[in-house]
Amino acid sequence: MELELRHLRTIRTIAEAGSLTKAATALGLAQPALSAQLRRIERTLGGALFERGRYGVRATALGELVLERTRIVLPAVSELQREAARFARTRPDGERLRLGGTHGPLLGGLVDRLADAAPDTAVTTCASWSERELAELLAAGRLDFALAGVCGSAPPPERPHLVWEEIAVDPVFVMLPDGHPLARCREAGLAALAGEEWACVPGDGCFADCFTAACARAGFTPRRMYETDTASCVHLVQVGRAVGLCRATFPPTPGVTTRPLAGTPLVWRHLLGWHAAGQRPDTAATVLAEARRAHAGAAARSDSYAHWLARRAEPDAASRLRAAPRS
Repeated sequence: MELELRHLRTIRTIAEAGSLTKAATALGLAQPALSAQLRRIERTLGGALFERGRYGVRATALGELVLERTRIVLPAVSELQREAARFARTRPDGERLRLGGTHGPLLGGLVDRLADAAPDTAVTTCASWSERELAELLAAGRLDFALAGVCGSAPPPERPHLVWEEIAVDPVFVMLPDGHPLARCREAGLAALAGEEWACVPGDGCFADCFTAACARAGFTPRRMYETDTASCVHLVQVGRAVGLCRATFPPTPGVTTRPLAGTPLVWRHLLGWHAAGQRPDTAATVLAEARRAHAGAAARSDSYAHWLARRAEPDAASRLRAAPRS
């Protein structure tokens, strides 16, 4: 026999009643049935729990140990039941979203949008530099949706049954220290940056190869590339150690000016992924729509991107990007 919560409640009732007769009455059992149950419990626990005397029962040392545990376990289980009931009343099953994303303003923007669009939904996030890792988490059912990006026309990470929808296509911009000569220009020619060192965030796609190819077309080989986190990239730019590569939606940052690269040699596609069998179509449609609105909001907060879009007539910007040269 395995020990169960009802057995612990029986032991506690016997101890509180002080006799098997009173405990049987409280439990609604016949005394012989309670005595037989207690013997089974004692065999399971390996010894007598109560000493039986003329005036009732008294806990043995083993009984005191078990009773001490019941004072912890039973209230904890009762509290768990109450919390579960409260949770079930306030958050029906399924009203949660586990979002993954590469680092950038889009993930935070989507969480903010969903707070208004689905206020009763619990949202958690998981950030990763690796699009492949995000795809694996989706495929394993450990994420509901993932924001990822791919360079140019590269395909998204391939995993069975995953759906990928395009959110937006952005040009890749360059981060310059405010005092850089090209910071005063509308755009920066890649060849004009041939003597610079570079910084960007890591990734497992083809972006590094595409950047090297773009530099080769511009007539040079990049001197050095620092692959590091966003804060370190920003610092390297601010102190003049490097110029950085960033998405066009990169938020305004003190000491840093973002500028488009002339001719748009590099583009970035933002994607939303989910498992086809794991999401309702209406949920996927809502998250996709809010992701696109989050991107539009991030683009609007970037003056350099807003000016770039305005110069190219915004309705045609995406088609122009898709026609841009790629490696």
